[in-house]
Amino acid sequence: MASLSFVSSSRLSLRTHSLTLRTSSRTSVSFSVKAQSVALSQDDLKKLAAEKAVESIKSGMVLGLGTGSTAAFAVDQIGKLLASGELSDIVGIPTSKRTEEQARALGIPLVALDTHPRIDLAIDGADEVDPNLDLVKGRGGALLREKMVEAVAEKFIVVADDTKLVDGLGGSGLAMPVEVVQFCWEFNLIRLQDLFKEFDCQAKLRIDGDGKPYVTDNSNYIVDLYFKQPLKDGFAAAKEIEKFQGVVEHGLFLGMATSVIIAGKNGVEVMSK
Repeated sequence: MASLSFVSSSRLSLRTHSLTLRTSSRTSVSFSVKAQSVALSQDDLKKLAAEKAVESIKSGMVLGLGTGSTAAFAVDQIGKLLASGELSDIVGIPTSKRTEEQARALGIPLVALDTHPRIDLAIDGADEVDPNLDLVKGRGGALLREKMVEAVAEKFIVVADDTKLVDGLGGSGLAMPVEVVQFCWEFNLIRLQDLFKEFDCQAKLRIDGDGKPYVTDNSNYIVDLYFKQPLKDGFAAAKEIEKFQGVVEHGLFLGMATSVIIAGKNGVEVMSK
């Protein structure tokens, strides 16, 4: 089981000047927070958590740059630290075209796994986090590149808000994505739904804003799985999904996160193995 540390909500009041995070090793780190006349918003907390993750970055590192609203705060902070000279000799590997565009606009040098197969640290968000720090990711459509990058990272820090906490993967009732090739996608949709029929699973092809099939950065489709009850064994589920020809990747990120920073209305929590 992962260990959990918690920051009391009392530290988010008008008189608050810092948030203290205590990790499982019982070391403490403080965030500097200006006094607020109103409570910190969800985005404020996400930003603080992302900036906390960025504190782990050292000059000279190869970084995995995540995708999504929370990860974007981390990429922004990296750009600011590079511009100010507080960080140097950093290179990043983006996990999506969106992140690539953001990083280039911020002046973050980018490389690829082809030339930099070893990553020191990856920072990314998550769609679900269970007590063992296993994850569901990919609702933003970048699951394949995210997994390729984060699987080879020496350290993988996840940043998320407290709505992403679940007792079991699939427990949110929201999409668990599976990236599939376009060829005979419906064949695999039916197979995936049948595979998880004991969980009352419903499989749907992801549709974009124009009413057409959503196409990933890798020119594939996504079949979203919706569960009415959590998966009993994420590792077994992943193994069965991977047996299907035409499945490119799934959104189960198991045994990959080294720590998770959770931001919520009651404060900031650090979960670590």
